[in-house]
Amino acid sequence: MDAIKPLPKISSFSVSVSNFLDESFREATDLSQSPALVSDLRTEISELDQRLAALNRQLESGLAAHASFSDRVGGLIVGVNAKLADLSSSTCVVRSASVGGQEHVAGEELPSLAKEVAQVESVRAYAETALKLDTLVGEIEDAVMSSLNKNLITSRSSSFQEVRLYAIKTLKKTEEILNVVARRHPRWARLVSVVDHRVDRALAMLRPHAIADYRTLLSSLGWPPQLSTLTSPNLDSKSEDVQNPLFNMEGNLKSQYCGNFHAMCSLQGLQLQRKARQLGSHKGENVLFHQPLWAIEELVNPLTVASQRHFTKWSEKPEFIFALVYKITRDYVDSMDELLQPLVDEAKLAGYSCREEWVSAMVSSLSLYLVKEIFPIYVGQLNEANAADLCSEAKNSWLHLVDLMISFDKRVQSLVSQSGILSLQEDWNLLRISSLSVFCDRPDWLDLWAEIELDERLVKLKVEMDYDRNWTVKVQDELISTSSVYRPPIVSSIFLQHLSSIIERSKSVPAIYLRARFLRLAASPTIQKFLDGLLFRCQEAEGLTALTENNDLIKVSNSINAGHYIESVLEEWCEDVFFLEMGTGEHNPQEAPGVENVTEPSDSEGIFGDEFEKLEKFRLEWINKLSVVVLRGFDARTRDYMKNRKQWQEKRDKEWTVSRALVGALDYLQGKTSIIEENLNKADFTAMWRSLASEIDRLFFNSILMANVKFSSDGVERFKEDMEVLYGVFRAWCVRPEGFFPKLSESLTVLKMTEKQEKDGLSRGGKWLHENGVRYLSEAEAKKVAKSRVFS
Repeated sequence: MDAIKPLPKISSFSVSVSNFLDESFREATDLSQSPALVSDLRTEISELDQRLAALNRQLESGLAAHASFSDRVGGLIVGVNAKLADLSSSTCVVRSASVGGQEHVAGEELPSLAKEVAQVESVRAYAETALKLDTLVGEIEDAVMSSLNKNLITSRSSSFQEVRLYAIKTLKKTEEILNVVARRHPRWARLVSVVDHRVDRALAMLRPHAIADYRTLLSSLGWPPQLSTLTSPNLDSKSEDVQNPLFNMEGNLKSQYCGNFHAMCSLQGLQLQRKARQLGSHKGENVLFHQPLWAIEELVNPLTVASQRHFTKWSEKPEFIFALVYKITRDYVDSMDELLQPLVDEAKLAGYSCREEWVSAMVSSLSLYLVKEIFPIYVGQLNEANAADLCSEAKNSWLHLVDLMISFDKRVQSLVSQSGILSLQEDWNLLRISSLSVFCDRPDWLDLWAEIELDERLVKLKVEMDYDRNWTVKVQDELISTSSVYRPPIVSSIFLQHLSSIIERSKSVPAIYLRARFLRLAASPTIQKFLDGLLFRCQEAEGLTALTENNDLIKVSNSINAGHYIESVLEEWCEDVFFLEMGTGEHNPQEAPGVENVTEPSDSEGIFGDEFEKLEKFRLEWINKLSVVVLRGFDARTRDYMKNRKQWQEKRDKEWTVSRALVGALDYLQGKTSIIEENLNKADFTAMWRSLASEIDRLFFNSILMANVKFSSDGVERFKEDMEVLYGVFRAWCVRPEGFFPKLSESLTVLKMTEKQEKDGLSRGGKWLHENGVRYLSEAEAKKVAKSRVFS
């Protein structure tokens, strides 16, 4: 019988063997499991031997392929040398030949020789590049396989890290060569494709294992930290006693973590470079290939899982969810700048800020939870709410959630802005750090929000518009420069507050096309509703008294003032960059062409182009109606005056400076225009009285001067005095009112001419009219006026 071999000394065991034995035999009863453990170990050893044999066979086949490739390259080089020798001999022949022979060779043989030399040089460069790439890719594959075989390398040892870093450095060298080849030799595309395929295969094995090792290391660090201290009653206050495992790292553990983090950043940077080359990107277009930082994502993922245990208890109190996420984000953001950002900079990962990536990852995890768990509940409540009370409660809950999202976004964006790097004016950056980005993937939810927002505003606005005092009290806000110009009622200021609130909420939406969509669904109908209210008040006044009463004129004037004021404020707002951007970025970049887009602008006037047109149309229509109402009353009171054809041949009554029949009409005209002037804004009143003057000019001209009336000298003087009094009514608003009565003024010019002047002028025709300043009367009209003059 063979002697039993003594057990080796415990001191001779390695640390890993000692740890293995300690874990396997914690108690004496564990010794009974020894046969099963031995069987498992033998099975594992057998599998490892088989794997090692397979690796040896793979290595042999690789070496054979490399030797075959080297032989082919060697053959090519031999051929190149032979052709170079032939070229050298050809050159010697040229030198020994005559001058005529030299010219003949230079003219016919040298171009073909130069072309052949270029081809040879190209083959040589291709062979050298292919050989170099094959060598590098072989080193990459060997390094990757070695880094994955943890049984051959002590786990977490320095040599393990060195092998992985060597693989990454070799990958970078390979990518640099491929970049040069792709740029200088586009015809070598097949070579680049083959190398890319082998490198992608190596990266596909390297990245998952690198991430797995990083996760294991984070777990050994104690990450994620306990959230018990973060769920205190006061979630808004910053905890002074927060334990940050990243700050507590020391010695070898810190070195290992930094090495892993640096390796992952380098690997991601390499991936981005490869993607940029393959897609033909140029510098400055990294936004197209921006990916979340892998190492930061791995920090956030376990925190998200731990946080969701608390989220499930707060489905009816979403403010706690937002508070917890913000607290975690804020409490650990400093470690991103102080500890991890230098590692990212060292890895030369351009365009990345650890602070921004941390905030972005936390916001993304929150947004994902909202999409999966919170919003479906709120949408269901809205769909199921039949009773008015339940529907109102569901809408209030929705608006409360949106308010929380807007507040949360502002707070986390303030954390990012402290870095001074990220431009929050760019939509792409806002999308990454905004919880409202959930609406980008679910525009139907944005439409629902806009509908709820619109209903809420319209209910409040209706109450304000139904209060009559809001239509009589004028806006007195000195901060509003246009309020004194348009003299609007206070209801217009209240309306602008509601509209401004909608616009401010839309500014929180992180995409231009979504902002435009929201405004078209919420703001535009609000403007339309206010315009409908203005129109209703004017039509109500017109329907009751046909605007014959002064109160009705005041009512219409106030409505016009409100509409013009709103129009001017909207015009001023639309000059802001916020609205100008919508003119160029209203379309969803992910939307297929030809699909109907609710945000498509109707014209070049911007987001509120249709509303501008409607407000202007309303204003001009009712200014004209004011003018028509006054003209109608004036016409009724001057009917006898215009029908009295004999008065223009009678002697003038020197006691009266104006015809008695015209006094009442002029008094009516002055009274109505004064009422309108007191209540209507200056710009629209100017348009009104000018239109009125033009209509009176046409009325008197057609009813008197074109009615075959005969004027004596006293009649002309009487008509002149009447017109002077009429002009005087309008002299309060202009220096030369007769300029707004062109036909009457020029008709008086013709009537005041002597008989000889008229006869001479009529014989000369149109030229005579222009010489005497007659511009608005046609030649036929001037002749008819002249023939109405009776000379005694």
